[in-house]
Amino acid sequence: MTADGQLPGRPVVPPAAAGPETIVADGEWLRVHPASPFIRGWVALAAIAFFFGRDLFERSLQGQPVFEEGFSRRAPWLLGGGAVVLAVAVLGFVLTWYFTKYQVSAGYVRVNSGLLFRQHRQARLDRVQAIDIVQPLLARIFGLAELKFEVADAGESAVRLAYLKISDARQLRATILAHASGAVAGAGSSTGFVGGSGGPPGTGSAGAVGRQHPTQHASEAPEFTVLAVPPSRLVGSLLLSEQSFFIVMGGAASVVLSALTDNRAFYFYLVPAALGLAASYWNFFNKGYNFTAAISPDGIRLRYGLLDTQAQTLPPGRIQAVKVAQPPLWRPFGWYRMQVNVAGYGTSGNAVEGNTRTILLPVGKFADVLAMLSLVLPDPGTNHPEAVFSAGLGGFDTDGGFVTTPRRAWLLAPLAWRRNGFAATDTALLIRSGRWWRELVVVPHQRTQSMALQQGPLARRFRVADLVLHTTAGPVAPRLTQAGLDEARQLFDEQSARARLARKRQTTEQWLRQVVPAVESAPESTPAVEPGAAPAPRTHYQQEGQQHG
Repeated sequence: MTADGQLPGRPVVPPAAAGPETIVADGEWLRVHPASPFIRGWVALAAIAFFFGRDLFERSLQGQPVFEEGFSRRAPWLLGGGAVVLAVAVLGFVLTWYFTKYQVSAGYVRVNSGLLFRQHRQARLDRVQAIDIVQPLLARIFGLAELKFEVADAGESAVRLAYLKISDARQLRATILAHASGAVAGAGSSTGFVGGSGGPPGTGSAGAVGRQHPTQHASEAPEFTVLAVPPSRLVGSLLLSEQSFFIVMGGAASVVLSALTDNRAFYFYLVPAALGLAASYWNFFNKGYNFTAAISPDGIRLRYGLLDTQAQTLPPGRIQAVKVAQPPLWRPFGWYRMQVNVAGYGTSGNAVEGNTRTILLPVGKFADVLAMLSLVLPDPGTNHPEAVFSAGLGGFDTDGGFVTTPRRAWLLAPLAWRRNGFAATDTALLIRSGRWWRELVVVPHQRTQSMALQQGPLARRFRVADLVLHTTAGPVAPRLTQAGLDEARQLFDEQSARARLARKRQTTEQWLRQVVPAVESAPESTPAVEPGAAPAPRTHYQQEGQQHG
């Protein structure tokens, strides 16, 4: 704590303002937007249109008469059949919408759905790991959005609301985050949500109209923009990616083999690789375009997307581990990529979606890395964070206080033994590795779920061991490789004690209550800052990062 109660490195952000009191029904159920099933099922409508219009389209392309002989006799049956199929599809959409309802009450968000097979899903507000607002292209056209709630141990998105008006989705997100964080008093009591696209209060399910009591709903919290990734840097990072390197090497090998054997068939092997590379390029560009990061009382806000836009909110303390990586081709430009482990993200059923949602920074400079680390780990646990993290990303031997692989085991990693090592601050364990593909993994002490010491035959010969830290599933796999046996055993005991002490200090799941002195210490005269109105104050990380740059 600083003298004014502020956590080191954390910008002062005013708490979310509560909205005006509104009379709502206790435990009222609301419906999603009526257009939701049509946006989700547009593929089915397109398939029906294709089935009935395929022959007409093919005949017109071939220059034949659009309507063949005898069509007039079959037209009533075709039109009738098409009308019945369309009516059944539309009826299914309407019934799907009618039986899909949601509720925010008594510390839970609940969703009921299904016509023949009923499904009830609920998530505790204090277990919410992250909330995303997703807008596919068609939903953006109609001003709608999908809300995703990630809950610990859910295995996949515990709750998905598709689709709400974008204003309702933002307000529902703000309301849930306000109660989950502890910003609104009585988070565990019954709460109502004002909004929804299913009609005014009282139009929910039977029995929804009950006692009337005043309930406050939170407005969207203000935010400070921390960084934005320029499109030119994003394009450059894709061109200098590992995939591009292997495609260029494959192309060069094909040219050489074709010249030596006078056989041009080698070029055909590049076609699927080039198509796959183009699809990969487009996916990362589409998902990483216009990437911005901001901080608010709700947590870390990430926005990105070209055609399909997404707005993620990661509450502080929900991030289990962070990995900062630097491929060899990025090193001359000083670029880094950051990925995180968040409960629910790593086990997403869609691998591409899961990989995209775990990216904390697609490409950025060292100052950007420090800025994002200051949001994930407000207190670095050291008085010299710039020196420690700089040594973790590019240092060797004992730079920054790191303990590396002993010299006796250099044969196990001839190039990386001076890099592979660890350092512990008061708040996190740092693990660095790699000489060409450099990586730095940061694990907050309280997020260490379990540990294991591993030692193979060669490791026993050189008296070294690997220490594995277990967190939630995701792209980050914390593993200290080839540490000295004595150092590994000592780290195992010390890290166990640090993790146990850090978990004891965390007495509540409501993340804002863990840093409430920082919020309450802000002067009452401090005006609320509108989103994008002013940049956030420079943190301790960023101030030292300016010196590094």
